[in-house]
Amino acid sequence: QVQLIESGGGLVQAGDSLRLSCAASGRTFSYYTMGWFRQAPGKEREFVAAIDRSGTITDYADSVKGRFTISRDNAKNTVSLQMNSLKLEDTAVYYCAAPQVPGTVFTVRYLTDNAYWGQGTQVTVSS
Repeated sequence: QVQLIESGGGLVQAGDSLRLSCAASGRTFSYYTMGWFRQAPGKEREFVAAIDRSGTITDYADSVKGRFTISRDNAKNTVSLQMNSLKLEDTAVYYCAAPQVPGTVFTVRYLTDNAYWGQGTQVTVSS
């Protein structure tokens, strides 16, 4: 089992930056590829970013590429999402996730409910 707890959400203005963190506990953190997802009101959950176990390979949704950066610190059991140049459409609840079955970083975007998920942190971008 892996427990994931997100933090760092808040209310910001368009163009601002925000950094989300996800603290993991349970099984060996470095065993897992990790990802961030988000869900806006009335919309389905969508993939945002993923990172491999070593932190060297990343994957991003086109909508955030060039603005968001995912990173991890295996010594601290954390994965972070640095969000720059935030837009109104980035408003959502952001979730940290890890697959129950090991896979490549490029399979993280296809995670379903059958994975480890955090409780989410709200990010609201205002004009």
